[in-house]
Amino acid sequence: MADHTAHSHGTMGQLMIGFALAAILTIIPFYLIMAEVDLPRTTLIAWIMGLGAVQIIVHLVFFLHVNKSAEEGWTLSATIFSVVILVIVLAGSLWVMHNMNENMMPMHEMDQQIEQMKSLQSQQG
Repeated sequence: MADHTAHSHGTMGQLMIGFALAAILTIIPFYLIMAEVDLPRTTLIAWIMGLGAVQIIVHLVFFLHVNKSAEEGWTLSATIFSVVILVIVLAGSLWVMHNMNENMMPMHEMDQQIEQMKSLQSQQG
């Protein structure tokens, strides 16, 4: 069997620091949206995506234990791979959110359709 004591999986303190950072990096974007902070839309999206990128790095460092030491295998290829995955996740998220925004029915059109359905029901009943 493999001996897992040779490689550290982080102390409880390091894990708690990672958890706290991850929680903070989740709460900040949630607050920005729920408090309806008065920022331009593009600035708000940039903040949220930036905090998301930082959170991915926090997960890589604190929970996946990817670091610069040679024995942990933090090489140029691992760095490039991490950056590519980060770009794919962020770009994909923006693409999905943009398409959802474009394809959803605006609320005023939905309200008009509901009113039309109510008037048809009242005429029939």
